[in-house]
Formats: sequence, structure tokens, C-alpha cells
Amino acid sequence: MQELKGAMKSRDLLKSTAIRSVLSEVYAADKAASGAAPPSAVVGILRKAAARRTDAAAEFRKASREELAAKELQEAAILQSFLPPLLPEADIDRVLKDVLASPSVSEAIAKGPPQKALGQVFKAFYAQVDKSSVDPELVRRRTQALLAHA
Repeated sequence: MQELKGAMKSRDLLKSTAIRSVLSEVYAADKAASGAAPPSAVVGILRKAAARRTDAAAEFRKASREELAAKELQEAAILQSFLPPLLPEADIDRVLKDVLASPSVSEAIAKGPPQKALGQVFKAFYAQVDKSSVDPELVRRRTQALLAHA
């Protein structure tokens, strides 16, 4: 809220608009949760909002609208400044190797093709790691790479 107040006092329309749009999504999540949304949900909302703006910037570039693309990228940068850093790839690999070594997952991998065990691997991984602290696409790619070597 301090960032929003500061943006409003300095008449930074871009920053205040970006923060307000995400706050409205957070308030909607609070209502849906019948109380305060968990912090991981708020981080997820922020990540999705930043990703939407990055995607919109790419579309504006395709349409040769550089000024609108620049605005969307600025908003994405503002939102990303509120996000905690993502878990590094080395830490993701370490957790995935532990998950793959667990008896239930290794048994599922031994029974059939390793790709069929993806669901169990993801379930065990996200039981240990908060989904909002990782890039799901990176987790998927690393899991498939590790399963290919299994």
C-alpha cells in the first residue's frame, strides 16, 4: 500500500494504475477465499499479471505498436519488482532428484514408461515446494530431462 500511496503522491499514473489493477484481482481473490487469500495466491496473481503484460507487449510489437508495447513492459517491470525471486534451477534439480529417488515415485517409474509418472512427480514436488516460487515450465522441462535419464 505504501508503494501505491507513493505513486499517487508523485502522480505516477503508470505505476498507480498497474498496482491498482493487481490490487483489484487480489481483493477478488480475498472475497473468493472468504477472507484473506494466502500469500502464495497473491504471488501467483502478481506473476500472472506480469506475464499477461509481457504477452501483451509481444502482441503489440507484432502489430507495430512500440509505444503500447513499451508501456506494457514498464507495467510488467513494476509488478515484477514486488515478486520474490524464483527458485534457482539447481535447487529445482535437487528437489526433483529427491522426489525421483522416493520409493513411491521410483516404483511408478519402474512399472512403466517414465513419462507416465509425471503426475506423481509433480504432486510430490509441489508438496515440498510452493508453486508460486518456481517457474512451472522450467519444472516441467527439468522433470522431463531427468526422467529421460532415469
